[in-house]
Amino acid sequence: MQSPQKSRSRTKIILASTSPRRKEIFSRLGLPFEIVAPDYEEISDKMRTAEEEVLLFAKGKALSVSKGRDNAVIIGSDTMIECDGEKIGKPKNTEDANTILKKLQGRKHVIWTGVFMIDTAGQAEQGVVEKVEVTLYPMTDMDIKHYIQTGEPLDKAGAYAIQGIGGKFIQNLTGDRLAAIGLPLVPVQSFLKSRHIL
Repeated sequence: MQSPQKSRSRTKIILASTSPRRKEIFSRLGLPFEIVAPDYEEISDKMRTAEEEVLLFAKGKALSVSKGRDNAVIIGSDTMIECDGEKIGKPKNTEDANTILKKLQGRKHVIWTGVFMIDTAGQAEQGVVEKVEVTLYPMTDMDIKHYIQTGEPLDKAGAYAIQGIGGKFIQNLTGDRLAAIGLPLVPVQSFLKSRHIL
């Protein structure tokens, strides 16, 4: 009789994301995995909190990729900024990025990251939300202008990247740094171990 570990050796691990940041973080586990773009539309609702929404979006991404896959573990993730109760996603354009950065600079805000994992073979699933508190240094208008000109803020939730140029504006970070970047590895590792894959 095969051990659980050997019986799961052919299980596909799929990251339901096209984010280079999530790909880089997940690759740290040293496991072979596939990248599949989720077919899911994120529709925000003012009635939901940011915490609820990131988990809902992460689940939606994972479910969209899990269809028709019989022996796979699917991992979806979503990240959102919250400041003064306002949910902040990716900026629509440079003007929006400027508005967001002016709002966040010099203040504490929260990064919420949801991760949802589905084992299609074992019919098991788990969702986790990580909370990270971040404070940005005060930024001058010139700081913000030059940062936006790099292009980095335009595809990042909150209009800045902790792991990129935006890292120099981080005054304080409390919580899981990888979760703040986009994918908390601890709950992912725990789920994979529970499914005898890691």
